[in-house]
Amino acid sequence: MRIAFFGSSLLSAYWNGAATYYRGLIRALHALGHRVTFFEPDAFDRQRHRDLEPPPWCKVVVYPPEADAVSLLMDEAATADLIVKASGVGVLDGLLEAEVLELKTSRNTVVFWDVDAPATLERVQQNSPDPFRALIPKYDAIFTYGGGDPVTQAYCALGAKMCVPVYNALDPDTHRPVPPEVRFQSDLAFLGNRLPDREQRVDEFFFGPAAALPEKQFLLGGSGWHDKPRTSNVRYLDHIYTNRHNAFNSSPRAILNIARDSMARYGHSPATRIFEAAGAAACLITDAWEGIEEFFEPESEILVADCGDRVKEILTDLTPMRAKQIGQAAYRRVLEQHTYKHRAEQVEAVLTGGRIAATGA
Repeated sequence: MRIAFFGSSLLSAYWNGAATYYRGLIRALHALGHRVTFFEPDAFDRQRHRDLEPPPWCKVVVYPPEADAVSLLMDEAATADLIVKASGVGVLDGLLEAEVLELKTSRNTVVFWDVDAPATLERVQQNSPDPFRALIPKYDAIFTYGGGDPVTQAYCALGAKMCVPVYNALDPDTHRPVPPEVRFQSDLAFLGNRLPDREQRVDEFFFGPAAALPEKQFLLGGSGWHDKPRTSNVRYLDHIYTNRHNAFNSSPRAILNIARDSMARYGHSPATRIFEAAGAAACLITDAWEGIEEFFEPESEILVADCGDRVKEILTDLTPMRAKQIGQAAYRRVLEQHTYKHRAEQVEAVLTGGRIAATGA
């Protein structure tokens, strides 16, 4: 199958949390025999912060972020069997969402792939004139980064022909256990860009425990935190390139996951970093959200905190031996059930198994 995929960026993870999702999924689809062309704009300084050169498993087309370039992109994408427009490209989103639908024929499939479904749904539900709302029923299917039944039901209520969650996962060839590095050693580490719809939760689950536990060492990675007030036991490393993620995840006693507000409300939305950290056999502490147990077993494969005080309690009691046991259990689970090979096989089954055709698309 030939696939044309319009997304934010495959080559750069700079201000682009979906990068590892795209990479893992597309690489796994390639391994199944599919051929993908990824279209990404030269925007937000991402091309200057590349952490991946064009790979042998995907053709990458970088285009100027201008409306005039879209018609040429459509000419190339028109020959594909599957045409995907992902959410959050960042430039020309509305134009691309409409234009890919103009490529629809009886011989291809056009899919909207939402990598931030809770935020998209809240936007269109609160704004009836939103142009994307009218386009939802025109796509052959909606694939999502996660969200489970709440997201599926919400999209179907907006007229989607079908909605299939394709969750984050692990690429074991990319993310794996490595020897710890001194610069990343700490009692608790958090990696995430500073975003308005997550900052309050970061205050509660990360900065609060850091202030309450001055004897513990905390490590913060991600863009945008340079002017954030913090206690002296918090070290800030700014943007961490993906080739350092394994060391970042393998070195601390525990890794913290903090969901964005909308993802926490919808639940069933495990972040990419959960699977990356599990792939490094890290001991994971996550804020509480519905559906965690579908991916990891609380207390034996992951630790769950419903508030900042609970993070403090966990860190106070967490021994190196206990942390290692939890990390190893998560590593076994992710390899058995949550790799991108599993996700690519799911996508292939949906596309080739008649499910889309059965909807009348």
